[in-house]
Amino acid sequence: MIAEALNNLRAAIPQGVALVAVSKFHPAERLQEAYDAGQRIFAESRPQELAAKVPQLPADIEWHFIGHLQTNKLKLVLPYVSLVQSVDSFHLLEAINNWGAQNGKVINVLLELHLGAEETKQGFTEEEIVSLIGKEEDCASENCCRPRHMSGRGPLAAGNGGKLAFTQALTAMGGTRTEGPRFSEAQSSSLPNVNIIGIMGMATNTDDMDVVERDFARIERLFKRIQAVNPHIRELSIGMSSDWQVAVRHSATMVRIGTDIFGPREM
Repeated sequence: MIAEALNNLRAAIPQGVALVAVSKFHPAERLQEAYDAGQRIFAESRPQELAAKVPQLPADIEWHFIGHLQTNKLKLVLPYVSLVQSVDSFHLLEAINNWGAQNGKVINVLLELHLGAEETKQGFTEEEIVSLIGKEEDCASENCCRPRHMSGRGPLAAGNGGKLAFTQALTAMGGTRTEGPRFSEAQSSSLPNVNIIGIMGMATNTDDMDVVERDFARIERLFKRIQAVNPHIRELSIGMSSDWQVAVRHSATMVRIGTDIFGPREM
């Protein structure tokens, strides 16, 4: 059944859109079945579950983390994942950078957008994301706002400064931005072990596809706005089992699908 579901999805999802199999709450045996059917990207949302599954499954799996990540659980996630899709706060961004520096790794991340429709959701506002990776006036020069590619070195490794510049920039983002360094400069000096490559978002939890369409259109506009000044931001992770078809119409580069592959979650 899993193999058939994957084949149907691959036939329907446009070329260039990555299928991320959301495997949370499903046993390793079912993940192995998906692997045997050709799936290589899997996503988990609980640190302990991820750490337990990794040694049970093939080493060439590309693991993503998509849940709320507490800073005291980084050691259960960051050694294994190729991408953290759900960075939802400045505090977490800095903690990931510190872990990377201590362990000699550069961590690829997506910034999670909070649309504001649901108070329980974590994430950055649109304004914060623009300030972090796509402020137009901050990207006029050749050397700013340019994160690394997924592999290799890039401009974020350059520069001097430190925690003071980082703190000043975050403070500036909370109010008027008339003084203090641009965040892109602070990122260069204070976040060399974080590689921001895109945005992750979720539509409002509703059956009203008109609302979902509006949410994805809003996320798409933000993504395009940032890409216009920062072409290294290239990943947009939106869309799940119930709405991925809408997501791909709005420039999704990754869709996160669980139920349509594995069936209902096994809690």
